[in-house]
Amino acid sequence: MRAAVYHGRRDLRVEEVPEPAAGPGELLLEVHAVGVCGTDAAEWEHGPSIYAFPGPHPVTGHSGPLIPGHELSGRVVALGEGVEGFEPGAVVACGAGYVLKADSRSLGGRPNLSRTYATVGLQRHGGLAQYVAVPAEICMDVRPYGLSEDAAALAQPLAIAVHSMRKGRLQPGEHALVIGAGGIGAFLIYAAAELGAHVTVADLSLGRLRIATALGAERVVDPSSSGGLPAALAELGIEPQVVYEVTGTEPGLRSALAAAAPGGARLVLTGLHEQPREIDLRHVTLREIELIGTNAHVCGVDLPEAVRLLAARREGWADLAPEAFPLGELVAEGIAPLVERRAPRVKTLIDPWAKARRPADTVPR
Repeated sequence: MRAAVYHGRRDLRVEEVPEPAAGPGELLLEVHAVGVCGTDAAEWEHGPSIYAFPGPHPVTGHSGPLIPGHELSGRVVALGEGVEGFEPGAVVACGAGYVLKADSRSLGGRPNLSRTYATVGLQRHGGLAQYVAVPAEICMDVRPYGLSEDAAALAQPLAIAVHSMRKGRLQPGEHALVIGAGGIGAFLIYAAAELGAHVTVADLSLGRLRIATALGAERVVDPSSSGGLPAALAELGIEPQVVYEVTGTEPGLRSALAAAAPGGARLVLTGLHEQPREIDLRHVTLREIELIGTNAHVCGVDLPEAVRLLAARREGWADLAPEAFPLGELVAEGIAPLVERRAPRVKTLIDPWAKARRPADTVPR
């Protein structure tokens, strides 16, 4: 089969590799849609850091070149030993993250913090290939929701956004500020608006601010305007109770701290920062700001909600993911634009079987 294979920093090759088989408890999927994540771009530019390369990985044992791709869907081709509840041909969304051995954290409802947590496409071979074997327990049949493979590939990043939203304990009627309307940020906007929150979005891109409005944001602001984000919010009369920092940048973090309302505002750090940041803890203390970290998602509760939300947007997701590209265009269309912060679309999809780019099919049926 053809696959994109990571051999180290700036070395991602399309190669012929052996097809996998479904092991015990696994599904073998035929893959036609995989999302490109900022993590994939960071690993290509600066890695390996999160990827299990060169290995061996302490949890999965993976060694050697790695097939990335953790935002994936697929058609069931085969069921491994002990798998029930799926049938060949079913379209499934995959949550990617799973636990190899149960411990107190996973049994306590926080598998994403388990000592043996691993992710398909990060610590074992992933979906940027024509076939992939994945744990059945992190897959969900999306046919009852009318989702195509292209739409189902958006479920994993939307699940990350759902988990982040819930970590902020956002309630209907509260004011939420989302800083950064990229991949996770866009889904977070939609999830928060669907919850019934009043959502304000800050981003430097006018195009992404327009998309934010279509996703349910009531107000959008450019944080580079005169006086910065706090002045823009003051002019609008908004004091956000929950602030989601999704950019993973120092300016984004500074803006989030400045924008958080005094007296118990929750600041949720969703964006993954590549290096330590300095923060003014005196400011945090005096304004009684609550800092909340969030990591990955809890598949059993967040993935089903993500699938429901995907199906609820009847017009589909073409404004976020308009096209799917072949493996040969992964770096040029998916990875490099993210690295260079010039991505022309919120989410880039890759179809490992495609010979040329094609329109993405994301409208629920």
